[in-house]
Parts: sequence; structure tokens; C-alpha cells
Amino acid sequence: MTPVPPGPAAPPPPTATYRLQLQPDFPFAAAEAAVPHLAALGVSHLHLSPVLEAAPGSTHGYDVVDHARVREELGGEEGLRALARTAREAGLGLVVDIVPNHMTASPRHNHALWEVLREGPGSAYAHWFDIDWEAGGGRVLLPVLGGRLGDELGVLRVDGDVLRYHEHAFPIREGTAGLPLPELLDAQWYRLAWWRLARTEINYRRFFTISDLIGVRVEHPDVFEATHAKILELLHDGVVEGLRIDHPDGLADPGTYLQRLHEATGGRWTVVEKILADGEHLPAAWPVAGTTGYDALRHLDGVLTDPAGAGELLGQYRRFAAPPADRGGEWEATARRAAYKVVTRELAAEVDRLTREAAAICAADPALRDHAPWAIRTALRELLVRLPVYRPYVSGGAAPETVLTERAADEARAAFTVPQEAETVTVVRDLALGRAGGADGRAREAVAGFRARFAQVASALRAKALEDTAFYRHAPLLSAAEVGGAPERPAVSVEEFHAYFARVQRDWPYSGTVLSTHDTKRSADVRAGISVLTQCPDRWADLLASLTEQTARAGGTSAPDPQLAWAAWQTSVGFGFPDDARLQNALLKHVREAGLHTSWTEPDEAYEKAVEAFVAAGPCGPPLYAVAAFARELDAHVRANVLGAALLHLAAPGVPDVYQGTEGEYRALVDPDNRSPARFQPHVLERLDADRERCDLSEEKTALTAAVLRLRRRRPELFGGAATYEPLSAQGPGAAHCVAFARSGQVVAAATRLSLRLAEAGGWRETELPLPAGRWTDLLAPERVFEGHARVAELFADSPVALLERAETDQSG
Repeated sequence: MTPVPPGPAAPPPPTATYRLQLQPDFPFAAAEAAVPHLAALGVSHLHLSPVLEAAPGSTHGYDVVDHARVREELGGEEGLRALARTAREAGLGLVVDIVPNHMTASPRHNHALWEVLREGPGSAYAHWFDIDWEAGGGRVLLPVLGGRLGDELGVLRVDGDVLRYHEHAFPIREGTAGLPLPELLDAQWYRLAWWRLARTEINYRRFFTISDLIGVRVEHPDVFEATHAKILELLHDGVVEGLRIDHPDGLADPGTYLQRLHEATGGRWTVVEKILADGEHLPAAWPVAGTTGYDALRHLDGVLTDPAGAGELLGQYRRFAAPPADRGGEWEATARRAAYKVVTRELAAEVDRLTREAAAICAADPALRDHAPWAIRTALRELLVRLPVYRPYVSGGAAPETVLTERAADEARAAFTVPQEAETVTVVRDLALGRAGGADGRAREAVAGFRARFAQVASALRAKALEDTAFYRHAPLLSAAEVGGAPERPAVSVEEFHAYFARVQRDWPYSGTVLSTHDTKRSADVRAGISVLTQCPDRWADLLASLTEQTARAGGTSAPDPQLAWAAWQTSVGFGFPDDARLQNALLKHVREAGLHTSWTEPDEAYEKAVEAFVAAGPCGPPLYAVAAFARELDAHVRANVLGAALLHLAAPGVPDVYQGTEGEYRALVDPDNRSPARFQPHVLERLDADRERCDLSEEKTALTAAVLRLRRRRPELFGGAATYEPLSAQGPGAAHCVAFARSGQVVAAATRLSLRLAEAGGWRETELPLPAGRWTDLLAPERVFEGHARVAELFADSPVALLERAETDQSG
């Protein structure tokens, strides 16, 4: 494999990226057509979702089927190279999302997996996939049948050397095609099974709990080369200039993988989709530019959230919905219960594999024998649910013992009645930390494998337990229940905000930052509308009472449970559209993910019909007029949040990523709602360039976005690795409501925070913002000039945000 040439050949990091969600309805040609608009907007790079061959019809591309080919449904390699040429001519580069952790588990489309299923563990591709052959009796469990095998035999048919089941196809082991069907099935290297068996019997590593995606072992050099050759070729040829790495926490050793990738790419700009817990830092040893930006999202949302009001909402939520502490009432209890649910149900097979591996290590070492499998399994569960981060790292991150703590071990021991049996916790923890096990090579290899698998299961557990369960159960403030968020602490002080971005500038100046992505549960503008409720919790309580009464009166249709009602009305306030289908889909996903009354695998049809009826009669029924009236009363404050978040995101340290369409007002709910094909309005930008008068929030946001992005592209030195970040503090009665900073002494960004609270307190009055020396022009209204101590009331006279650039005559001083 030829690495990308290092040094001068590597292009500079992006100044800003624009995420495009590619799919058959939005292929490379559509992206190419959007290049003039995106270049005019001011980004430096297009950020493309995965471009390699994916499952037919895939709307996301994370189900890769062939790493050696560019996806034909998007236009193939010719289409990608044409897009790159057009982008380059417009001054833009391409950044591409890659998926090292998993592929589609459909053998019909995955050639490598097909060969493994045909030839078994002796296949040249067998080491590509993390399969526990011993657990499956020498066969791979494929949970694809709609019912038990006995009920599906009549649907199975042999077609030459292929076994077919509906749209599925499987290879037939050589020499077995002529056998009677029952014998043929037993003779294969795989076992077709009822899909419900995946929970307890699956024996290959998955992406989280998704059996349709099989884990890939890129820790093997030849697998790395085979799965990265095409991407590296595209980098070498200048088609692609940077990478986004999907879910590195799923890998056996993320640090080693990233080092290998860094060397192979010649150090190209690379960010990783690493979700950091509150207070957790990205491993300093990783050779990457930073994260994809969910840690930034939390601080951007948090600084615009009122802590006192968030506390009041929590109290109201508990009174209105009355959830039990561990089913939505208390965050910690809810998160812990969700973790127990996932570790004992959805990830039961993964925990069983860990148990077998730990038991085998103990059995091979006389000093560790006589720890019963049930005790090992219990110790594993109790330790896993207590991890405060997504996973520990063997190297490069925080010391593993600081996240797999002795305190957690003490708590885990409480699950045992007999003290001697509780000692199993110590053994399991020591194995996970690499402190136990034999000294010979085979023993060390077994312990290393256990450590890696423990960490992989930990990351899947946290993602499923928090993001996909607890975030839907604990719902006092839905805007805080976001990827990378901390629902238990939704607000961030101005001081904490500045400390975070000062650290980004110092340690990771080219890290990604985001507000909306293809994975956010609610777009930034929906969250902005919801977070305003923290500034008026009493008005929200009155609205909720009125809506509950109106909905009951309109045909007697009420919510099937009060937690759903609370979440539905908050969603409605933030979303703003009385769109039956979009709201229905999002709220149905909400209750299924929460898993309190229905779920994806165990749906309660009656409950889901009640949800549908409530949404139709409530958020999409006559009460929507009351919601609309309430929203109109808050328009000015939602506007402040929308524009404030946009400005802070785009001007702060890091490389901002603008999700498709979010340059204007963009209200979307959880996927697939937020993954619709991109729609652009270049005429809006063209009109704004000709006439700066803005008519609505969407146009205001577009003008603001273009102003900051063009500034970053025009003066990249003010925002890059050599730039500076200086917090600015307002003075006077409204000082707490202004968040401002200077970049390299040449740009000032200032935004209004908690504008409703500000209005209730009497407004800005004599509040001033001391500016750095010089004369400053407002790029959003160039006729306005400021210097010295700017009166904040004047600074924000027409807009809740201001973007100032030091006048040219002062830039040398």
C-alpha cells in the first residue's frame, strides 16, 4: 500500500465544511450542481457521507458492501471524480466519511462474508470478521428468519449452489447441494435462525445491537489495507482531502488504528466520531485533528439554556408525568436501569462471550480458578453498567483504572451475598485492566483480546443505554437529550463555555464542531425553540395544562401516558409544523426507543395506536393553534437562540460543520426525518448579496452564516492553529446575558443569551462591552462602527448577534 505523500503535498485543514447526506435521490451529480451555491456560502470543503459501495437503496451508506468500489447508485467513481473536479474549480475540497468498524451482514451483497459462509473458518476472509466459531458449534448464527425454522422451511429453496429465503441468498457449502433440505441446513457453516435469537445466541460482533451490520477486524494489517486501499487512492489522487472516522470506539484498538491511518494518509486532516462524556477529554495521543464536534454542541446549546429554569422544568415534569425515579424521574437511576436492561437483554450474547473468555483465562491459570461463570457474568454486568465513559483505552486515553474505578468495583461487589464470591469482581476488573492472567504468550494474547472486547461491549452498552434509551425516558428538557449531551446538567455557564473553547483552541484547533448532524435527535433550530422553555417554565406549565384540557375536550382523546404527552408537546413547540406524518414517526420512534410501554422488538399495537390517535387529536389537531400562538409570543427569543447558536458555532475555535440546509432555518426531527435529500435555495443568498434587507429568520440566518464563513475563508489565519481566543466580559446590569469573544484580536463575536430573562429584568440598560483597541465594523450591517466600550443596547439594536471585524486601518496595530 502506498501512503499519501507527507509534508507539503498535504492540503491545509478546512476552514469550514458542509455536510451532504448522499443517497440514490441525492447522488454525486446533485452535489456537483450545488457547488456554486456552497462555494458562494463560504465553506472550504464539502463533507460527504460514505461514498463506498453500500447496500442497494441505502439512504445513509454506513452499510458498506465493498470497500474497493465507489458506490454506483451515487454515480460511481467517475461521478465522484467529476464532483471533485467541479469542487476544485470552485475552490472547494472534499472530506469523506469512512466506516472502518462494520459492513453489511447481508451475504448476498458482502462478498467477503459470502466466502466465509461458503468455506467456513478456513476461508481466506474468516479473520475479517469477529466470529466466535466455538460458541456457535462451528457455525455462524444468521438471525434472518421471520419465524422459527420449522415454520419457515416451506419458504426456503435451493437454487443450484445458492439457498434462498425471500430476498435473502446464502452460499451452499461444496458437496452439500444434493442433500435433503433438513440435512443441507445442518451441513452449512451457518445456521439460519429466527431473528429473535440474535439477542442471546448471535456469535459475531455487531454494530451496537444491529445484526444487519457485522464488525470488521481492521486491527489485522491485511484487512486494513483491503478496506482502505480505495480511500487512500482517492486521497493520493487529490480527489479527497480529509476524513471523518465513523465510530472508532467499536474498534479493538482505536489508537493503533488511528496511528496506522495517520501514517497511510500522510497526516491528512482527520476527525473522529468520538462521543465524550461530561468532563472527558479526547485521548491526547491520538494523531487526529479532533472530534466530529458533539462535545462542542453540548457547550453551544448549554450556554443558551437557563439553569434555574431547567431545574423548574424538572420539578414540573416530575409532577406532571410522575415517572418512577428509575423510569424517567431521576437521571442517574434512569440511566442505570437502562444500562441493566441493555446489558441483560439486547447485549446478552455479547456479555456471554465475555463470560466465556474470562472463564477460559481463569481456567488456564491455577491462581484464578474456581470463579463460577455466573459470578463472572454478574461481575461483568455490574462493572459495565458503572463505566462513566463510553470505553476505557488500552493506551492513549485516560488511565483505564480512572474509568474502571475501585469505587465501581466496591459497588459491584454489593451484588454478591457471599464475600468470597464477590472477589470475582476483583478478578474481572484486573483482567479488564490487564493486571491478571498468565505470563506466557498465549495467555497474554487471551487477556489482550478480553480487554479489547470488554471495551467494545462497553461502548455499545453506553450508546444503547443512554442515547437510545435513557434520553427518551428522562425528558424534562428534550433539547438536552442530544448526542454527547448531559441531560442531568443541561446548562453551561459562560465561564465554562469560554474554558471549553479556550481548550479547543489550545489543544485541538482544527477539531470539528457541529450543531446539527445526520444523527442529532432534533435539529439545532428545534432545540433552540425547546430550550427557550427554560426561560419561561411557568408559562410552559400553563400551556401544558391548557393543551391537556383542550385535547381531552376534542373528542376525548388524551395521551396514553403523561410522559409521552410532555415529550409530544415539547416536540411540537420546537418543531413548529403540524405535520402528521413527521410528528407521528418521530414520536413513535420516541416511545419505542424509551421501551417503557412498547419497543421495536416487542411492540404493543394498542399502545401505539393510542399514540397515533393522540398525536392526530393533539399536536396535529385543534390545539395546534394554541401552540402556534404560544410560539409566536416567544418568536423573538427563539430568534435570539437560533442566531446566537449559529454565530457562536461558526466563529468559535474548531472547524465548523454546517449540516445540509441549516444555513437557513431548519427544523427536523430524529432520523430518518433529518436525512431527507438536501434542498438548497441559492436565490436567497443571491438576493441577500444584492440587497442586505432580511425579511425572516431563515434569511437572517443565511446572511449570518455566509458572513462568518466568508470571513473564515478570507482570513483563515484568524481562526486556525496560530489564532487566539479571548473571552470578552460585558459590564453592567445585563452583563450575564452577553457572551462574547475575540479571535486573534481582529474579530469579535457577540451574542445575546437568555433574552427573555433579560427582558423581564429590564433589558440591557447601561450594559457595555469593552472592545479590544481599534475601530470595529459590523459585518452584518457594515454601516455600523464601534470602538471602546460599546453600549450593548446599541450593539444589539437590530439583531441579537453582532460580528465585528477590526477596521483595515487598525489591523497593523
